[in-house]
Amino acid sequence: MRPSALAVIAIVAAAVGGLIAVVAADRTGLIDGGTETVFVAGSGAALPVEREIANPGRRAAKPLVGSTFDPATIYRLRSGGVVTIYAYFDEQPASEHAAQGSGFVVSREGYVLTSAHVVTTAGPEEQGEPEVADRVYVGFRDGDRVEAAVIGWDLFDDVAVLKVDPDAHELDPVPLGDSSRVVVGEPVAALGSPFGNESSLSVGVVSATRRSISSLTSRYNVGDAIQTDAPITHGNSGGPLFDARGRVIGINAQIRSDSGQSEGVGFAIPINAAKRSLGQLVRNGRVAYAYVGINAEDLTPTIAKRFGYPVQRGAVIASVVPKGPGEEAGLRGGSDQRQVNGLLRKLTGSREPA
Repeated sequence: MRPSALAVIAIVAAAVGGLIAVVAADRTGLIDGGTETVFVAGSGAALPVEREIANPGRRAAKPLVGSTFDPATIYRLRSGGVVTIYAYFDEQPASEHAAQGSGFVVSREGYVLTSAHVVTTAGPEEQGEPEVADRVYVGFRDGDRVEAAVIGWDLFDDVAVLKVDPDAHELDPVPLGDSSRVVVGEPVAALGSPFGNESSLSVGVVSATRRSISSLTSRYNVGDAIQTDAPITHGNSGGPLFDARGRVIGINAQIRSDSGQSEGVGFAIPINAAKRSLGQLVRNGRVAYAYVGINAEDLTPTIAKRFGYPVQRGAVIASVVPKGPGEEAGLRGGSDQRQVNGLLRKLTGSREPA
């Protein structure tokens, strides 16, 4: 589990035979050593972009009325706020661009959300801070293009924030929704610039929520991704995933495909995570996460019953980072590996029935 999941973990302390169960929001292992735990103090006053997102009023488009899914209307009313991102690295000639993705305007102050992997060199194997693009441009639906500044990026949720001069081009911010209310089966529309084809629309449904997927920008998994069958291809990264009322519920991030084409499974970063990143990046230029320093595995009802644990859901601590906060708090990891229903689990002191 990457650090962002740790902010919402509640430790239940079910110590049975040396095992500790943690009720966790996400799956996969928590981060290992080498990550600094930080606390960023703020003034507490909401910034203009935060106020605009929380209370759009007249400053951003309102949700569409009605309960039907009308892709044509979503495109007509939202495509003006969807942009194409061009990122240039290492003083490349203006005729070439090293990266092309999508994005969307979120405020009339000029803030734009996109994916971190579009404007940085971040990758799962890269050590240290990634390089940021030397020049970034935002292309609008009318063909106009303006320069943008990279405000910051969040590698753990693959989110980046750009800013354009609000006087350089008319801005049409799109409304942001609530990804915690997304349900499997609801229709969605993805807008972006696949393969550089600006202002393209694809539609589908939400196939699953809270998927744990490998990150494109860090070693840690994204544990709360939205899965969709709406075609997402190269160049869609950073673009918005809209619900039926034209609200952004996710940032299109990646596709899993054997062929590398659009027939694979698409994933989006939930907009609630992106809003958290947006607020911190605008305010502080960085995103702070809680850090426990453990690796965890799923605890399911079948495993809990078999080994006599008092809770049915949560996570089993498989290992603890030496000298980390978890170890200092007395958390212990597993030492015995057991085959359970075809899965290898690392447990300690479990009371398996004879």
